Amino acid sequence: MDLFADDPILPADPDGLEVLHDREHRVRAYRRSDDLLMIRGAVRDQKPPGLYIELDPDPLTIHHMQIELDVTFPALEIVRAEVEFLTYPNETCGGITEHYEKLVGLSIARGFTHRVRELFGGPRGCAHTTALLQAMAPVAVQCFWSMQASSARRTGAGTTDALTSTPSRASWQMNVDTCHVWASDGEHVAEVEAGGALSVPVFLRDRLDRLGIDPESSNSRIRGG
Repeated sequence: MDLFADDPILPADPDGLEVLHDREHRVRAYRRSDDLLMIRGAVRDQKPPGLYIELDPDPLTIHHMQIELDVTFPALEIVRAEVEFLTYPNETCGGITEHYEKLVGLSIARGFTHRVRELFGGPRGCAHTTALLQAMAPVAVQCFWSMQASSARRTGAGTTDALTSTPSRASWQMNVDTCHVWASDGEHVAEVEAGGALSVPVFLRDRLDRLGIDPESSNSRIRGG
């Protein structure tokens, strides 16, 4: 069984249009322990075959940077940061990697994007690496429910209660004002603030329907979101 789907997430290339560039961000999170996450991220820019060198039959990578972070859980504080440049345009590009050690001590919770811009924006960093960092932060936040699901699996729990019971404030408060659903003055936040339980997410409900499983069943084995 494949760990993740690897089909294209973009629609097919439109007929009659020349492809000029492809940018790929990939971020993956790992559980190191009950109180530590590892987040890996990569960015890669490619040009299609023959665009820069007429006789070249292969795609040409022009940027490839990787970041690895250790992040405490649930505080989401960065305690280790490593940046590696694998492909880059200028000989001096890699000279900025050690500057990203200033990530250590930062919280990925509220204010992270602003602090990243302050520390690494413009001439203080690499534009591609800094953009990747901003794509990595939401993944750490997504791990709140993933860590809950992982703990439930290892302890043998597996009912919808793990997902739909009244959530802890720490598990949802960082979502506030990140989108229209989680608007601080909205209906959803008011309901959760008042102690309401979370409903089964649409993506899980659809999957359960496909599997022929009742989400209210104690055998549904839903562990997290």
